Amino acid sequence: MYLYHFGLSELPFNLTPDTDFYCELPVYRDAMNVLRVAIESGEGFVKVIGEVGTGKTMLCRMLLNYLEKRAQCAYLPNPYLSPNELRLALASELSIRVARTIDQYQLTEKINRKILKLHEKGKPVIVIVDEAQALPKETLEALRLFTNLETEKKKLLQVVLFAQPELDARLAQPDLRQLRQRISFSTNLRPLDLTSIQVYLSHRLKAAGFTTERIPGGELFTKSAIKVLLRNSRGIPRLVNVLAHKSLMLAYGHGKFIIEAADVRAAARDTDDVSFKSWWLGLLIALGLSGSLYGVVLSGWLP
Repeated sequence: MYLYHFGLSELPFNLTPDTDFYCELPVYRDAMNVLRVAIESGEGFVKVIGEVGTGKTMLCRMLLNYLEKRAQCAYLPNPYLSPNELRLALASELSIRVARTIDQYQLTEKINRKILKLHEKGKPVIVIVDEAQALPKETLEALRLFTNLETEKKKLLQVVLFAQPELDARLAQPDLRQLRQRISFSTNLRPLDLTSIQVYLSHRLKAAGFTTERIPGGELFTKSAIKVLLRNSRGIPRLVNVLAHKSLMLAYGHGKFIIEAADVRAAARDTDDVSFKSWWLGLLIALGLSGSLYGVVLSGWLP
């Protein structure tokens, strides 16, 4: 692989959300600030919305690290659960030992008593749900009912939902209005801009052991390469990782130490989520379409 070629100690653009590679860009800093304020305020529900690949799971893990000594967290990475399975998952996360055949009323009472005990010890209970758009409607309602447990001043259980935009569409339904009204804090993870991508690339390369000793000018990616990377990734961090990784492989294959625009274009052609759009983009440019007509064609034909 290209590690030795570029002087790296590990792969810089893995798709696994590794918190050692977390880059505190403005979009993530703003989201974390919202989460901290909401949790410290004792609000019932908090919502983080982001498209596929925008870094929700990485942010979720950073939040778990932040709350490790501050709260009792129940992390649900697989939300496609029935109400009964949700209660069993909560019991497991709260270290409540129960038989799987336990009556659901008794199970709910055990969970409520554990939450009250933790509150008495000064430990707030926070349920963190990843991919929350997949929660069945009945399970969302069961989760909402747990947040009814409260004192005169604050909720005893808080819920943080990390989800794709489909969750907003579901919450707009009339039969989920009670839950929708309980979401007092919400934040959206927007795509990265050119400056953020440049910082993101440099940060991850440095975290992987990269130094500028053998690179003229000190930058592995040229400015034109970063612009092409932005255009083809649409600012989505996961696609940035995929294209950057493939670009490094291509440069290594050609014995180069600098990533140029051509390398990123070649990587894009080999990437399913961007190659089709890039092909149309090249065709439209070749046909001389621009301005509003270009925008109409692009928005009407491309996914």
